[in-house]
Amino acid sequence: MNRKVLFISLGFALVLGSCAMMQSIVKSTFPYTTTLEIRKSSPVGVDVSVSGLANSFDQDFKKDGNNADKVSQVRMVSASLESREPTDFNIGNLSMVKIYMAKADSTDEVLVASRTDITPGVGNSMVLDIDNSNFLDQLVRQSSVRIRMVYKLRNPIDVNAHLHVVLGLGAFPNR
Repeated sequence: MNRKVLFISLGFALVLGSCAMMQSIVKSTFPYTTTLEIRKSSPVGVDVSVSGLANSFDQDFKKDGNNADKVSQVRMVSASLESREPTDFNIGNLSMVKIYMAKADSTDEVLVASRTDITPGVGNSMVLDIDNSNFLDQLVRQSSVRIRMVYKLRNPIDVNAHLHVVLGLGAFPNR
């Protein structure tokens, strides 16, 4: 009897995993993340750009990294920065930051988050203002996306800082 319940449960999980509702929940649960470096040699008061590839935790379970074919109306719902190395790096050393998302080859880039009024004493983490005016459906169907951060240093820094970018998405089932 226990074996029968196990097989029924497994079958149910497989069916749910392939439905659009489940895919939209999964895509809305796991954020896209990457860590970007701010070099100590960056000039003060000048826009500097760094980029890196990002993916979502749920993509690691798909063979081709693409699990978003059953979702639509994907928009940015949250964005944050957190200092990773050193952990006590003050993000207030930046006066502004803009985050862009694009396909891995840097095409179809869109602004997804920014902060132009960073206070000097903000600390080692910060929530960004999101731009959810664009649908990101085509970007999340990629195996990875390129995240580009444009920042402006307020003060010179004496260490290379690694900032962790976390981008939360919201998705609906594809009809």
